[in-house]
Amino acid sequence: MMRNLPNTYRSEVGLTLTLAAPIVVTQLAHISLSFVDTVMVGRLGPEALAGVALGNTVFFNTQIFCMGILMAVGPMVSQAFGAKDDDAIGRSVRQGLWMTLTLSVFAFAIVFNGDKILALLGQTDKNVATAKGYLRAISWGVLPFLGFISLRSFLEAVSRPRIVTVIALTGVVVNIFMNYVLMFGKWGFPEMGLIGTGWASSAVFTFNFLVLLGYVAWQRDFRPYRIFSRLGKPDSHYFKELFRIGWPIGASLGVEMSLFMLTIIMMGWLGTTQLAAHQIAVQCAAFTFMVPLGIGMASSVRVGQEVGKKDLHGASVAGFTGMGLSSVFMSGTALLFWLTPLAIVSLYLALDEPQNLPVIKMAVELLAIAAIFQIVDGVQVAAMGALRGMKDTRIPMLLSVISYWGVGLVTGYVLAFPLNMEEKGLWIGLVAGLATAAVLLTRRFYRLSHFGTPGDLD
Repeated sequence: MMRNLPNTYRSEVGLTLTLAAPIVVTQLAHISLSFVDTVMVGRLGPEALAGVALGNTVFFNTQIFCMGILMAVGPMVSQAFGAKDDDAIGRSVRQGLWMTLTLSVFAFAIVFNGDKILALLGQTDKNVATAKGYLRAISWGVLPFLGFISLRSFLEAVSRPRIVTVIALTGVVVNIFMNYVLMFGKWGFPEMGLIGTGWASSAVFTFNFLVLLGYVAWQRDFRPYRIFSRLGKPDSHYFKELFRIGWPIGASLGVEMSLFMLTIIMMGWLGTTQLAAHQIAVQCAAFTFMVPLGIGMASSVRVGQEVGKKDLHGASVAGFTGMGLSSVFMSGTALLFWLTPLAIVSLYLALDEPQNLPVIKMAVELLAIAAIFQIVDGVQVAAMGALRGMKDTRIPMLLSVISYWGVGLVTGYVLAFPLNMEEKGLWIGLVAGLATAAVLLTRRFYRLSHFGTPGDLD
C-alpha cells in the first residue's frame, strides 16, 4: 500500500506516525491513572467507588474547558516553529504558563467546592459527603495538572513528545505507589482511604509538572526561546491570541462530551440492561479512540509547522494524511467489532452466566453499530486536529454544535423514543452526529488548505 503512495504522502506518513506514537502512549498513560484509581479504590468498597466517580466527574469536567484553552499553545508554537521564529515560540509558551495560572484560580475554586455542586445536582447526602474529602484533596493538583498540559502542548509542537511519554508512564508507577501508601496507611502515613487517592493524584500531577518544567528549563535546545528569562512580564497580545484560539477548542470538547453524557442519561431512562450494554460498547470505542486522537494531535502539529512555512500544499498533505491514517486504523477496529463481538463482550461479562444474556445480546448489537461509529469518529477527530493546526477553531466549534447537538442528540432522541428504537436509536444518533462532523470538518479543511487561511476566508 505504501509503495502506491506519492513520495510526499509517503514521507508524511512516516513523520506523522513518528510524532503520533508517543502521543498515543501518553494518552493511554493518562487513562491508566483513572483506571488505577478505580481498581484500588474498589478495595475500599462501593461507597468509595461512588465517591471517586462523582469526584472525577467534577474534576475532569472542570478541566476540559481549561485544557482546550491551553491546547492553543500547540498551533501557536507549531506555526512559529515552522516559521523559525524563536521569539514567537517563547512568547507563546510564556503566555501559556500565565494562562495556566489564571485558569487555575477559577478551576481550583470550582473543584474545591465541588461537593456543593453535587448537592445542587441532586446527589444523595451520603455520596456528597464521600466525594467532598476527595475533591478537597485533588483540587490542589489543578495548577500542576494544567501546567503539564501547557508544557506538553509546547513540546509536541516542536516535535519533542517522547519525554512527555516517559514522564506520563513514570507518573502511573508513582500513582500506584502513592495510592498504596496514602490510602492504606503504609510507611508511617495515616490510613486516609478515598481522601488519600485525591492527595495521591495531586502528588502525581505535581511530580509530572515539575519534572517536565525542569526538562524544559535545562534543555539547551530550548534556550533560544528564552521561555523563563521574561516570564515575569505578561504579554497581552499573545495572551489574548491564546484565549481567542483556545476558548472555541474548550467549547468544542465540552459540546462533544455533553453528547456522550446526555446519551448516557437517556440510556438510563431505558433501563439497567441498556445502560450496561452501552457502557461496554462505549468503553471499547473510547479505548480504540486513543489512536486517532493521537494521530489528530500529531496532525495539528504537522499542519501548523507547514502553515508556519507558508506551505499550504504541505499543510493539506499533512492534514489528509492524518485523516487517512485514522480511517485505516479505525477500519481495522471496526472489523474487530463486527466480526468478534462476543470475544469483546467476554472481556466484561461471563458468557455462560444466564443473568448476563440480555446484556450480552444487546452489547453485541450495539458493537455492530459501533463499527460504523469507529470510522467516522476517527475522521472527525483527525480533521479537527488539522484545523487546529491552522488556528481555525471558531467555525469548527460551531460545526461541532450543529453536528453533535443539532444532528446527534436530536436524531438519537427521535429514533430512541418516538420511533421506539431505544438503545439502537441512541447509538445511530451518535453515528449521525459524528458522521456529520466528519463531513463538515473535512470540507472545511479542504477549503482552507486549498484556498487560504481562516483569516482569508472568514
